[in-house]
Amino acid sequence: MKFNVLGAGLAGVEAAWQIASRGYKVTLYEMKPLKKSPAHKSDLFAELVCSNSLKASRIDSAAGLLKEEMARLGSLTVPVARECSVPAGGALAVDRDIFSSKITEKIKSHPNIEIVNKVVDELDCDGDTVTIVATGPLTDGALAESIGKLTGAYLSFYDAAAPIVTADSVDMSKAFGASRYDRGGEDDYINCPFNNEYYEYFINDSLNADGAVVHDFEVYEGCMPIEKLAKRGLDAPRFGPMKPVGLVDPSTGHRPWACVQLRRENSKGTMFNLVGFQTNLKFGEQKRVFSMIPGLENAEFVRYGVMHRNSFIDSPRLLNPDFSLRKNNNIFFAGQITGVEGYMESAGSGILAGINAVRFAENKVPFVLKNDTMLGALSEYISDESVKSFQPMGANFGVLPPIEPKIRDKKERYKALSDRALKSLETSMENL
Repeated sequence: MKFNVLGAGLAGVEAAWQIASRGYKVTLYEMKPLKKSPAHKSDLFAELVCSNSLKASRIDSAAGLLKEEMARLGSLTVPVARECSVPAGGALAVDRDIFSSKITEKIKSHPNIEIVNKVVDELDCDGDTVTIVATGPLTDGALAESIGKLTGAYLSFYDAAAPIVTADSVDMSKAFGASRYDRGGEDDYINCPFNNEYYEYFINDSLNADGAVVHDFEVYEGCMPIEKLAKRGLDAPRFGPMKPVGLVDPSTGHRPWACVQLRRENSKGTMFNLVGFQTNLKFGEQKRVFSMIPGLENAEFVRYGVMHRNSFIDSPRLLNPDFSLRKNNNIFFAGQITGVEGYMESAGSGILAGINAVRFAENKVPFVLKNDTMLGALSEYISDESVKSFQPMGANFGVLPPIEPKIRDKKERYKALSDRALKSLETSMENL
């Protein structure tokens, strides 16, 4: 039985790693550097095209639980991310270049993984080949048409990335270093505070700025462009990415009315990204509007925000919970193309697809986690035929079945959910 993995993003490298680690030869097809999507800048594998944050690291958080489950299943990306983390308070953020370089090195040096740089135009449905499609949410061209013919249709929405500025161009006489609630070091985040009057002026100006021309689109809630969010109401950004909760401006001794946070982009701390400031504004307008942020008047932008189409299949109608195609069990899908949303969610689906590709080849029952684990709940969501209006889903405690009787304290409840999930995972892993 041959194993092919299409795409060397987060899901693809995890899938290939799982197959290779089980002693099988696997061919990993990657179109870069022959071809790049509008969102890709690097030739490296596992490129982080939007934020450099992998979200919360605490195990009693949904994102932290997800990463811990992945680590226990033999993840490639989680330990590498922990090795090249940058200060980010309670979050796991990475130097994206170091992260991708380390992943690329590990994949290329594995004796069971063959790398083929090629633009794949058509799915191989040969029964003697197990194929994992991990080509990401920007899959297009002939391959997209081939997938569309096999699956029936695509769904799509638009995703956005935030701008990045150089650290030494930030005016620290107006900004200050601090993490929310003092979680982490003072240099983890740079905070740009607003008073009430200037906040309203800034938001109103952003509403009148010129956006790039994009056809009518749906936007994933977690990557809402800041200017689109502002249209929901004057206070919407202040209760979203500009919330000042947990911060004290040392120049006033009080909490700001609103605040833009900048998070470390690399390990040296020479670049910072504007947290939650995904945008569809034209580049010139980004420079003008975001230079109005206190402390960023003379900011040097090394990357402007971009928006791009994200596509995914109608997984509840197409996939089994082991990520295999119902009508072609030798074809698996993994990553954002399945409708899981987020870097680690994509990587986690790649782990499960890789494990189950091998189990399919060995005529073993699929490895399906219970829905009281984060990975199991996400697998259930993307394969649940009762889900009618399918939209991308990231890790959250709402997808897990509740604990009865209900624990009223949120912190205690989350800890209990995490403890239960990890016990369930260990039990399931006895059958691996």
